[in-house]
Amino acid sequence: MNLKIGEKIRALRLGSDLTQEELADRAQLTKGFISQLENDQTSISVDSLSDILEALGVTLSEFFSDTTDEKVVFAPSERVPVEGWGVSKFELLVPGSTNNLMDPILLEIKPGETMEPRGPHAGEQFGYVLNGTATVRIDKKTYTVPSRHCFYFESDRTHQVMNNGRTVVKLLWVITPPQM
Repeated sequence: MNLKIGEKIRALRLGSDLTQEELADRAQLTKGFISQLENDQTSISVDSLSDILEALGVTLSEFFSDTTDEKVVFAPSERVPVEGWGVSKFELLVPGSTNNLMDPILLEIKPGETMEPRGPHAGEQFGYVLNGTATVRIDKKTYTVPSRHCFYFESDRTHQVMNNGRTVVKLLWVITPPQM
């Protein structure tokens, strides 16, 4: 069995739209090491490989798997909670999605909570309100988005989501490209 580790890492890195330097920073390695590895000019320890794969959102078993079956269905137990966004619940619905082209997120915002302002940055945002009424602020303009309604905007302006109502807002939010 011919394990082309460097070639596989390069393909995963490029598929995640990362430079060698960005991958090295995420894995706490050097750009030179990543370059040598991708060109099969060095060997790698299991620990370093594990760090690189974690940065790419891939498990060791997925990396060494001979099958090309991609995971399609994700259980609630696989969601990844993220702290620091100023809301009650911020969950990545697809593990490793920050390495994909889009990042689906489930938000729960309690009455009175306001998400930290974000942007401007490249990309687009889409939200579908599952429950409650969300308030979306883009620059200085405010929009009210009731249940079963959605919003869409380019991320080139400062934006934030908040709950000015009396019930919990549940929101399916999709960001492209991911901003984590």
